[in-house]
Amino acid sequence: MISERECGSSSAVRSASEILCSNLSLGLHAVAQPLTILRASLSNPDTDRMSAEELRELTAISAVEVERVCKLFSYLRELVRAENTKPQLSSTPILPLLAYVVDGVKLLYEEDGMPLKSIVPDTCQPVFIDRASTLQALSSVLLIAHGVSRAPDTVEVIVTCPTANAVQIVVRNFNSHSESIDAEARLGLALAEANIRSQRAKFSWSPEPFYVQIELPSAPIIDSH
Repeated sequence: MISERECGSSSAVRSASEILCSNLSLGLHAVAQPLTILRASLSNPDTDRMSAEELRELTAISAVEVERVCKLFSYLRELVRAENTKPQLSSTPILPLLAYVVDGVKLLYEEDGMPLKSIVPDTCQPVFIDRASTLQALSSVLLIAHGVSRAPDTVEVIVTCPTANAVQIVVRNFNSHSESIDAEARLGLALAEANIRSQRAKFSWSPEPFYVQIELPSAPIIDSH
């Protein structure tokens, strides 16, 4: 179970390999459902007697399940990649990066009648991160937040600087319910977690209401003297 887990503290108890195995097990469990549906559909002994319309319906159902399997397999592959790729850390302004991510999904939210509200400071210290991994994690979290929300829910993205050593990003929807978070969403959160944790940053989440907290380390100050 990956919910309500903060990587910064859990890593002292559970090794990276244990967390990876837990997440891979979650992924395999998620893949089992569409594979079971496919097996039952395609092994149906009555297919020879089905009408053209029934066969088209069977094909459509199978196509949906194949797409689910492909997406889940992609998550599993990315989980392994995140655990085995050394992050390229650099000083990065977080506010422009977050604005870029929000702009990328804002139209999706607007089309579904769900406001996406950004609450950010005027300025914020740069963070020491792998830009690509952080971008992928933030995008995934906002897409999952969209998936578990319903109009007219408001999803908030809040940036704070609790200390001089960290920047905190919170994505939350106070109206969401835990039943909205299916195995696919949990696996997506596991991947976001892996991408953040690989940078020695912190990630935690709670299902009800939906709440994700990411804490990124501030970039070191370089003495010019």
